Amino acid sequence: MARTAVRSGSDRADRHPLVAAAMVLPLAIALAVVIGGVEAVVTQASSVAGMLGR
Repeated sequence: MARTAVRSGSDRADRHPLVAAAMVLPLAIALAVVIGGVEAVVTQASSVAGMLGR
């Protein structure tokens, strides 16, 4: 009989933050393109850069 490992919720805390980001970024980019959020991010980034004097 094969044994299967039972994973508790605390195992998810061991995930490296870059792994989590790599999992989320493709969906976030796709949503930004579909909704049109790319222009909003560019506008905000240029506004912040202007306030910082860059």
